[in-house]
Amino acid sequence: MRILLDECVPWPMHKLLTGHECTTAQKCGWGGIKNGELLRRAQGQFDLFITADQNIRYQQNLAGFNIAILELSTNDLRRIRAAAALIRSTIDALQPGQFQLLDVP
Repeated sequence: MRILLDECVPWPMHKLLTGHECTTAQKCGWGGIKNGELLRRAQGQFDLFITADQNIRYQQNLAGFNIAILELSTNDLRRIRAAAALIRSTIDALQPGQFQLLDVP
C-alpha cells in the first residue's frame, strides 16, 4: 500500500508500517498545502493518507475522495508505537475512499 503521512504525523511512524511504501507530504514537496488540495494531489498517487489533524473531517467533504484516510487521535510517537498492532490492523481493513478515526490509547 502506498501511504502518505501528513506533516503532523511523526516520520518515525513509517518504521511501524513495514510492507508498505511510506512518504511524507514534505518529501513530495507538498509542505504547507491545505488538506483539501493535499488530498486532491495525493489521491492519484497514494492509497492511504494518515493524519493526526483532528479537524480534517469537519473542514473537508471527504465523500468525494477515493483515497482512504486514517485520522489518529494523537501524534505522540510513544503512544503510536505502543498501538502499532492496532494501527496496522486498522490499515489492513481500510477500503478505498473510507475515512476512519482511530483512538490511539
